[in-house]
Amino acid sequence: MAFLSHLISGVSLGSIYAIIALGYTMVYGIAKMLNFAHGDVIMVGAYSCFFMVSRYELPAVVGVVVAMVVCTILGVTIERLAYRPLRQAPALAVLITAIGVSYFLQNSALLLWTSNPKVFPSIVGNGSLKLFDGQLSISYTALLTVVTCIIIMMALTWFTSKTRMGKAMRAVSEDKGAAQLMGINVNATISMVFAIGSALAAIAGILLCSAYPTLSPTTGSMPGIKAFTAAVFGGIGSIPGAMIGGILLGVIEIFGKAYISTQLSDAIVFLVLIVVLLVRPTGLLGKSVQEKV
Repeated sequence: MAFLSHLISGVSLGSIYAIIALGYTMVYGIAKMLNFAHGDVIMVGAYSCFFMVSRYELPAVVGVVVAMVVCTILGVTIERLAYRPLRQAPALAVLITAIGVSYFLQNSALLLWTSNPKVFPSIVGNGSLKLFDGQLSISYTALLTVVTCIIIMMALTWFTSKTRMGKAMRAVSEDKGAAQLMGINVNATISMVFAIGSALAAIAGILLCSAYPTLSPTTGSMPGIKAFTAAVFGGIGSIPGAMIGGILLGVIEIFGKAYISTQLSDAIVFLVLIVVLLVRPTGLLGKSVQEKV
């Protein structure tokens, strides 16, 4: 039962990574940029929900909605002020700006909420589902996390395939210039991508802090890096790849902690990524694209 319990924990953790990775992969797949401030948007979403639920004693659903609204506005604002002016700039300039935005959000959180960690309340309670006469216990938070990840991935797949905005996103991903000539508002489309990715970051931050109830200004840093690793692992730019990469990464991390070493679990995760990239540089579901020079 220990193996099955670790597997469930790994899938639950991996589902959180997958939700975060979906934000990374959408922004990269459509805007062709790496938003390294994404992990700090997770932290802002978790703080927003924390204050709604703990300080103002509002229902958890209200806290989640408020967090999504706050992060959506934040994501669109970041895109408008920090990234849009650099649309034609070299990739290095955008990368440095993303790191600067990340530090700005972290230090703003330190000034607003101090570095003292806060205990995040569980949004679904501390109960669990008992199986096999109580030998296997699955927390309600883990169940909610996995179900939420599946619903989000299915919704995003449908959105990008069937809706008018989703088709516009795919067109912008293929060729911004051609999409603009066909009447697509490229700026509005990319803003929508940031809005969706930031809303997903809020959900991921709440689920993360529900499972690991310690909240601080650096809460989103390491999960953000691991989720980016998951996006690359699965094939950055691919929605199914982000989910598969996130879940595999979570399972590898939990099994590494359980059977090898808690101190080396992070190193094992990144070592597996290096091996995968050496064998398949585009990731598990990524496609090789030849660019004309």
